[in-house]
Amino acid sequence: MQTGTHTVPEPSLPPTPPVPLTALLAREDLALRQIAGPAAAGTVLHGAHTSEMADPYPYLLGGELLLTAGVHIPEAAGSGTYFDDYVSRIVAAGGAALGFGVAPVHDTVPQALVASCETFGLPLLEVPPRTTFAAVGRAVWQLMEHARTAELRRVTEAQQSLAAAASRPDPVPAVLHRLARHLGGRAVLYGPEGAEIAAAGRTPAGGHPGAGPAPDGSPDDSPDTLTALTALARLLVARGSASASDTTPAGVHLTAYALGAGQGFVLGVAAGRRDPGDHTIASVAAVLLSLLTGEQHSGSGAARSSALVRLLLGDTAEDVVPLLGSDRWLVVHARPEERTPDALAASALGAALGSPLVDLAGDVVRVLVPAGREPGPQPGWTLGVSAAVVPGRWQDADAQAARALGRARATRTALVRYGTRAALAELVPPDEAEAHARALLAPLADNPALTETLRTWLSLHGSWDRTAVALSVHRNTVRQRIARCAALLGTDPDDPDVRMELWFALRRAER
Repeated sequence: MQTGTHTVPEPSLPPTPPVPLTALLAREDLALRQIAGPAAAGTVLHGAHTSEMADPYPYLLGGELLLTAGVHIPEAAGSGTYFDDYVSRIVAAGGAALGFGVAPVHDTVPQALVASCETFGLPLLEVPPRTTFAAVGRAVWQLMEHARTAELRRVTEAQQSLAAAASRPDPVPAVLHRLARHLGGRAVLYGPEGAEIAAAGRTPAGGHPGAGPAPDGSPDDSPDTLTALTALARLLVARGSASASDTTPAGVHLTAYALGAGQGFVLGVAAGRRDPGDHTIASVAAVLLSLLTGEQHSGSGAARSSALVRLLLGDTAEDVVPLLGSDRWLVVHARPEERTPDALAASALGAALGSPLVDLAGDVVRVLVPAGREPGPQPGWTLGVSAAVVPGRWQDADAQAARALGRARATRTALVRYGTRAALAELVPPDEAEAHARALLAPLADNPALTETLRTWLSLHGSWDRTAVALSVHRNTVRQRIARCAALLGTDPDDPDVRMELWFALRRAER
């Protein structure tokens, strides 16, 4: 099904789009009238050119509206093959249409010219005496400039939309969905083995303008087109090219883009039309997907692998941390606001926070971040950030980040940092404080759920609802656990002094 696969050059700005002949005919100030040739709806213009040469072939680039007053037409032209030869040469040069000026040489358009244009399928326009060729040429360039401005605006809006999609908790599906919508087709991400990883949109059955994805985003119903797109993606990987394009017999345009440097991921796009800015839009999506899917095989990547191997073989965190390049670290716990995160979303979050050390554990993503890279709020995520710690206290920081995340979710805050400010409690000798904490909390020692509920409830100022949200339990469960704590401890948790002492003990017990 491959038909002339070729490498596509890297994009810069989209080329100037052509303008429909119908747009020029709609200009009332020009009063142009089509008198021969196929319907103007399928004809586009790439420019306008005036020539009185009997053979304009050497002077045409293709796609022009050729304007002539018929100065070159001999008196006996109607009785021979002159007009057939003239029109056939325009068609052979790729001319889009012919405009014939009525005045000053001819009073009407020669009927033999009309017949030749009908024979060779060249649109023929009658230019009235009051309309100059300069006015027609200027109108064509004005329409092209308007089209180019609109196309640049479309490309800019698409770039912004794709960038916003890349920052979502589900960045890869979001980018594919936006790309499919902007190109009016189907976008597919292929893995290194050529298997489809994710897709969005719908491939049109043919290349007719206006075809696009189904409103519901349902899967493509053209297996031949998808087979051809998959084959193009695999061919791209085999050849080691950056991008390639093809067109199916049904007129569907296929394009494939390699992601990253030889990692094997490919973006495939199938659309019913190919506008000038589409390649630029798809290339932006390819760059974003490269960042989202690519593992950086560099010296830092090798160092991370070495650190992991050493930990597995028995080294301590303190032994391997020099390989990771920082002596103090933050632990970040994050949950997306709308859905369960996947591996790609977790990787994208790590990239946004400036660290590749990412762990996806159920509905929570954990990221180990060097202390010098202070995490900020991330769109679509709720974050809890620990205090900066040395490697020997990573487990403590993990617990801190979990509590900070619980508080962030309970208070509906985008990011909460675990408090590290010194307090009056720091004036008590640590060994005495810890001994007091163990003694006070001894009745709860065998029930971690009660301890964690009490800690969370106190941190949220006794709010039943927010504690329930933070712990993902029912508010009645919170009430029952706090009542059980009060009974075991023999205290009244509504007493401010009791709350203060319990909070002091809990803070000391976690150290």
